[in-house]
Amino acid sequence: MLRGRTRRRKYRLVKKGISSLFLVLISLTASSLELLLVSFAALVAGFVDSIVGGGGLVQAPALFILYPQFSVLQVIGTNRFASFLGTSVAGYQYARKVPVPWKLVLISAVGTAIMSYLGATIASHMKAEVLKPLILVVMSAIAVYSYSNKSLGKKELQRVAAIRLPWYGLLLGMVMGFYNGFVGPGTGSLLVFGFVSVLGFEFLKASAIAKIINVVADLSSLVFLVWKGYVEFEIAIPMMICNVLGAYLGSKMALLRGNSFVRTVFLVVIFGLIARFGYDVVRMF
Repeated sequence: MLRGRTRRRKYRLVKKGISSLFLVLISLTASSLELLLVSFAALVAGFVDSIVGGGGLVQAPALFILYPQFSVLQVIGTNRFASFLGTSVAGYQYARKVPVPWKLVLISAVGTAIMSYLGATIASHMKAEVLKPLILVVMSAIAVYSYSNKSLGKKELQRVAAIRLPWYGLLLGMVMGFYNGFVGPGTGSLLVFGFVSVLGFEFLKASAIAKIINVVADLSSLVFLVWKGYVEFEIAIPMMICNVLGAYLGSKMALLRGNSFVRTVFLVVIFGLIARFGYDVVRMF
């Protein structure tokens, strides 16, 4: 009798142990699948972002979908940490092949860094959604202007006097830096558009400048995000490796195919941003 009870108890313990192990294995498999999917998203994001910006359109939504338990700032922090090295690799590839006006880049980057940190700080205290309807209008205007102006960014046009160029660059950097820290998605694309439409640079040169400035902006806001513990490193590091690979391939493709290719990708990204912010605005009402 006693032996029978002992056997049944052992059987229940073994059964419970097997069930627990099975649940752990399912949990680990699901976790690995999520990481695999988000890393693939980072690869695609790095490829797109290296050409004309907008990688956040792929990477950030993937984090929101696969890790719904993350706060908005955790997604922003993890996304930014995963992408900044890929942006650096793309910037390096461009700088080797495209003449970069380093003085202008430095001045713009300083304004971007200061305002990006400020934007991230303010974003932690209020909802960025208040700006989304305005951003949607601005993106739509950019899309119409870029699509209708077929020659935009195909060759360099001097729109600003050389003596005023640094001031325009500083202003562009400050505006885009604040946007980067406060909202985030599309900063690289907006930087490219600013340097093409306002300063008259060709798409490849504007993309090279945007990458370098974007790295500074990302690092500046990352100081705040890492300091406050908003970066999930166990997810961000594998994503960063995939993002770097995508950035390397994308920048090589852009340099090989030229301004027309970059312009086409730019329009695709802008329309993607319009869809993204349009969806967000509709959900608000």
